[in-house]
Amino acid sequence: MSAGRWLEQRLKLFYLLLLSSFSVAEEQACTHRGDLEDAQLIKKGDIMLGGVFSFHNQIGYDSICLSSSLNFRDFQFAQAMLFAIEEINNSSDLLPGLTLGYKMYDACGFIARSVKVSLALLNGNEIQALPAEPCTRPISHFSTCACLSDKTKYPSFLRTIPSDYYQSRALAHLVKHFGWTWIGAVRSNDDYGNNGMATFTETAEELGICLEYSVSFFRTDPSDKIHKIIEVIKSSNSKVVVAFLSHMDLDVLLNEFSVNNLTGYQWVGTEGWMFDSQIAAMDKNRILDGAVGLSIPKAHVSGLREFMFNVKPLNSSNSELFTRLWEALFSCKFKQSNSGEIQKECTGEEDLTGVENSFTDMSLMPIFYNVYKGVYAVAHALHEILNCNKTCDINVQLAPLTVSLMLTPRNRKFASFNSVTCVRCPLESWSNEDRTACKKKKAEFLSYKEIMGSLLTAASLFGTCMTAVVAVIFIKYRNTPLVRANNSELSFLLLFSLKLCFLCSLTFIGQPSDWSCMLRHTAFGITFVLCISCVLGKTIVVLMAFKATLPGRNVMKWFGPTQQRVSVLGFTLIQVIICILWLSISPPFPSKNFKEFKDKIILECSLGSAVGFWAVLGYIGLLAMLCFICAFLARKLPDNFNEAKFITFSMLIFCAVWITFIPAYVSSPGKFSVAVEIFAILASSFGLLFCIFIPKCYIMVMKPEKNTKKNMIGKGAPK
Repeated sequence: MSAGRWLEQRLKLFYLLLLSSFSVAEEQACTHRGDLEDAQLIKKGDIMLGGVFSFHNQIGYDSICLSSSLNFRDFQFAQAMLFAIEEINNSSDLLPGLTLGYKMYDACGFIARSVKVSLALLNGNEIQALPAEPCTRPISHFSTCACLSDKTKYPSFLRTIPSDYYQSRALAHLVKHFGWTWIGAVRSNDDYGNNGMATFTETAEELGICLEYSVSFFRTDPSDKIHKIIEVIKSSNSKVVVAFLSHMDLDVLLNEFSVNNLTGYQWVGTEGWMFDSQIAAMDKNRILDGAVGLSIPKAHVSGLREFMFNVKPLNSSNSELFTRLWEALFSCKFKQSNSGEIQKECTGEEDLTGVENSFTDMSLMPIFYNVYKGVYAVAHALHEILNCNKTCDINVQLAPLTVSLMLTPRNRKFASFNSVTCVRCPLESWSNEDRTACKKKKAEFLSYKEIMGSLLTAASLFGTCMTAVVAVIFIKYRNTPLVRANNSELSFLLLFSLKLCFLCSLTFIGQPSDWSCMLRHTAFGITFVLCISCVLGKTIVVLMAFKATLPGRNVMKWFGPTQQRVSVLGFTLIQVIICILWLSISPPFPSKNFKEFKDKIILECSLGSAVGFWAVLGYIGLLAMLCFICAFLARKLPDNFNEAKFITFSMLIFCAVWITFIPAYVSSPGKFSVAVEIFAILASSFGLLFCIFIPKCYIMVMKPEKNTKKNMIGKGAPK
């Protein structure tokens, strides 16, 4: 039995443990070890039903339940069980001639003790040895685990409530329905919270819901851990909190919210606390106002309320426990203590009519009904078995029969495919057409082998070769007026950076890896800044050259070749520092995207730090805008072949490409977002190459007669 969520889910779940054994003389006798456990409430019967409840919710260091920590809720569950047993014993139709008895143990709200008393109930350790019974017994479990639906393995498994698998998915769809896509989550650190939240998170991601944080705690955690969780919630941007918590863990969290005066959150809850009226009563600061969530359907058991208000039958087997319950219910004492504090004396005739506390609160009737159904399910099963023994041809001698009705934690969720329950395949798998098995999803990324990848690769290589051809032409005509007039040193550096821009697009193609993810964005960012820095330098040179021709101006000394080199180096160094910080703090890394498509996995590069990515793009955009402004100011200067005109046009293309890139990149699914980024790189690179260099190449190769100093300083534009 799993130990993680025993107490919290006592409200809903049961073990239906049908323990039977054959009288076999050769079997080795069971011998109990350790201290014996006595049932808190017991009544003899032909068939014994066992129950494990938390009549106290705290335990001392000596493993003894604290008498001051009575838990009225579990007395209610015990009463619901007794009510069903009394009805069956008084029935002439169900199990006639047999009486049901019971043994009820106190787990004290402590997981380890719940396991101990559960084993005591199963093994019957009120006696030291069981000579006629074997040590091993077949056990039938009742839990929410989907694996238990496999009737070939667990033929006697039953349930009275749906699995948490369905609740978790329903909660995610509820959050999606209200349009909450940026949320936080807090869960109990046990099987109930961890497994339930895992299913919720998986479904939420499929629905496009993002979790800003997901934290866990248990009510017995040290206070500093609880404070850290509060700080996480306080510092978050999300105002929607999904709480997969037990009511006792929520009590702890609500207290911390009250101390820190945290209000204004939208709570989404599970059945563990959503319909618990005691939670609402304790919420003095109205922290949970407006909470939405799921609860167990309403139910009514006729006569249960009246039976529950009569607690005197509980006095039949444990007067000490009954005395503590009676004194707590009516705030009185049968015997005055020596502390000097005088309390109202109990008469034993007090009436619960008019008393308002958690014992008289009937809001948990749906849970009582689950207990009621569980007892009746066992009774009907036994009835059928006994009827069959009378009429069926079975020569079987049964030893005394014990049936245990127990509350149990939630387990891990999985199922074989011959199960009647549908279970989601693992993230990297998808169901086949017959829905009978899981098959591995196809991994998808922008590959060199597919048409789109091949075309982009060809465009990149074509741009690289074209840049090399232009560089050869410029080298050949490097001493002509046209090349010298347009700052040959910056022109060659610009051609080199353009070649790198074309080549860096190749790092975006192929299966993502650690090095390619880090290289693609940093190489792109640095090469483009180097490119734009060269263009900016050329633009400033044009402006300075014109200023230098005015009388009394000698500004070129302030932006000579040395200053040009330093400016390009400085602008590029800033981008290098940004990239180094990005790679040091939170670098890009390869990841698998399961959200875009249900039947395939998208292999992509996660940005790591989105701030780093947008800082790289933002810096490029800043330089591009500065370059455009300078070129625009210099576009009407009187040189015959004014380079500023072409730079202005190239910057218009550059800015247009990257402005349209942002929405296209964000909205493109899977590998298409990578293709959009490559296209933007190639388009802006071709724009710079064609606008700045192709007109010069045309003059040098096709119109050499215009490649003269006289023509360079004349007015008008080249024909």
